[in-house]
Amino acid sequence: MEWSPQDAMKAYLQTLHLCKVQNNEERKTKVIEPRCIEFLSALAAGKRARLIVQVSAEGITPLTIALAVAAKQTGGQLVCILPQREQVEKSRAWVIGNDLEDVIELDYGNPCEVIDKYMSIDFAVIDCKFEDHLSLSKMMKLNPTGAVVVVANNLKAMRDRVPFVEVLEGEHRLESVTLPIGEGMELIRFGSVCKRQTRRYKRFHVTFEN
Repeated sequence: MEWSPQDAMKAYLQTLHLCKVQNNEERKTKVIEPRCIEFLSALAAGKRARLIVQVSAEGITPLTIALAVAAKQTGGQLVCILPQREQVEKSRAWVIGNDLEDVIELDYGNPCEVIDKYMSIDFAVIDCKFEDHLSLSKMMKLNPTGAVVVVANNLKAMRDRVPFVEVLEGEHRLESVTLPIGEGMELIRFGSVCKRQTRRYKRFHVTFEN
């Protein structure tokens, strides 16, 4: 997955614009901090991700907008997996209203079962509030040439459970970074499967001090 700074910049700016419009219209509190969703939109677009998957425990969120912008920029598709069918019906009007129906595919059900339908995932965002997110990690069919998985909202989970990356240790060639933005996130970059035996995973944390 080669990096495209142009796609990253365009997705970042478009996400910034859409979220500003959305917040002005709805006057609602943001579910995810804007710096977090803009970052993820730019990351997905910069990686030229064609198949992006979001596993959401809360339905459509501002993050969905950000990932849809990235998919539109790369000419790809965003699959948003929701836990209940009712959420799909409620979200469909929102998708059409934002002119994203050609980019977003809404699916529902147990993510551990639904995810099996999607092959060669380039970029995935998993909400850590989904209780079986660790099991889901081993069921995803990632792009064998490289992929990125983001575990969002994981600050509390990291205190109580094994870090996501440690579940995958020894199975993939990967690198991981934990970022203290939003409600916390862990970014994991998967390398080509043909090279996975040549390197061990790297992991580091980033912290900010006032």
